[in-house]
Amino acid sequence: MSEYSSTLKKLIESLKRLPGVGPKSAQRLAFYVLESPHAEIEELTASILDAKNKIKNCSSCFNITDADPCHICSDTSRDIASICVVEEPKDLMAIERSKSYKGLYHVLGGAISPLDGINPDALTIKELLHRIENLKASEIVLAMNPTTEGEVTAMYITKLLTPLGIKVTRIAYGLPIGGDLDYVDEATLCKSFEGRREVIS
Repeated sequence: MSEYSSTLKKLIESLKRLPGVGPKSAQRLAFYVLESPHAEIEELTASILDAKNKIKNCSSCFNITDADPCHICSDTSRDIASICVVEEPKDLMAIERSKSYKGLYHVLGGAISPLDGINPDALTIKELLHRIENLKASEIVLAMNPTTEGEVTAMYITKLLTPLGIKVTRIAYGLPIGGDLDYVDEATLCKSFEGRREVIS
């Protein structure tokens, strides 16, 4: 990168810090910035700063939001008896896009991972228990990612909730529509069989 000026090098290095952006992508983005109209880059910069300054965690469900409570928690048409527990805000957004769930959510802020120093106290599990009590929730839907950490987190929460007599369910992990069996990993196939149900004609 010695052929670039120090200012351009700094821009490329900054862009490389973005997730999924390697050296080549960072260079392409840097040149895009240089070739774009000044007003367009100012708008992009302002949007980034605006998001950074205004977006925070909802004090109820811990989703990211620019209003507190978030639009989901403040939606009176939602079923407050059901709380879907997810690891991250992006998981919540994926479920919302599917339009398959009409209850409330709770974002843990990650998953239990002792190797990474993430224990239950680092997550919003205590806050989840308070919400369950306050809302008198009757069903908790666990929508953890199908990873070792996700499984550990789901089991931990299940053990906490079982003595309370609350219905705990897990979303089924199945095969992607349009996929071929020989391209599917073993864990997904295993979950597909575990989540199978009777076919009624």
